[in-house]
Amino acid sequence: MMAYSVKLDQFEGPLDLLLQLIDKQKVAIEDIFVSRITEQYLACIEGMSLDMDNASAFLAMAATLLYIKSRALLPAPPERSETEEEEDPEQALIRRLNEYRAYKQLCLALRDHEQAALGRYFKLPEETFAGRKEVEFTGVDAGALLNAFTAVLRRAKTPPPRPQVREIRREGMTVSQCMNRITGHLAKKKRLSFDELFEGGASRMEYILTFVALLELIYENRVTAVQEGRGAKLFIMDAGN
Repeated sequence: MMAYSVKLDQFEGPLDLLLQLIDKQKVAIEDIFVSRITEQYLACIEGMSLDMDNASAFLAMAATLLYIKSRALLPAPPERSETEEEEDPEQALIRRLNEYRAYKQLCLALRDHEQAALGRYFKLPEETFAGRKEVEFTGVDAGALLNAFTAVLRRAKTPPPRPQVREIRREGMTVSQCMNRITGHLAKKKRLSFDELFEGGASRMEYILTFVALLELIYENRVTAVQEGRGAKLFIMDAGN
């Protein structure tokens, strides 16, 4: 019999040790009772100075394996009555091993997802909108604004894909800056067409920031959006005019 040097604290339990022996011998879980797995398992724990608090589960598994082995060598006992329902110890152990292997594979998959997520960082919202009142659009409905902005995004050029890097770059413009830019334009000009708001935009993100800034200004009643008819051109005006 080959020698083993095993520390029990390296395993999460007797099922973990059994699975490693099964994988090393490349046998199916269902075939462990006709292989040398039982002897190898006993060799792993034989002669060790065991802490009974930690090793009791390993010894209990050894007793189970020996019991199953003895059943194969001894004459079969009389058949039980149909009223006595007890799971066969062999099938019970096979079921536990299959369940443990499935759980272990799932844990490994979750660990891989965790490691992959460690390199990702998510920006927290700058403020909460809980409790804010709903915006009442008077000169135009929200659907028209959304359709107009969707058309702007379609016309925007898609930037080339960036290489995968660990560096996170801060956007060059904020919503507050976009709000100031819109109100600055309206201070010089009575009204702006919706498309004029996005002229000179350098990226899709800048378009999105501009649109969010417009919605914020409408919410604060500082600007208003008007449309003279369904499908007509949208204009943005200072709410004070």
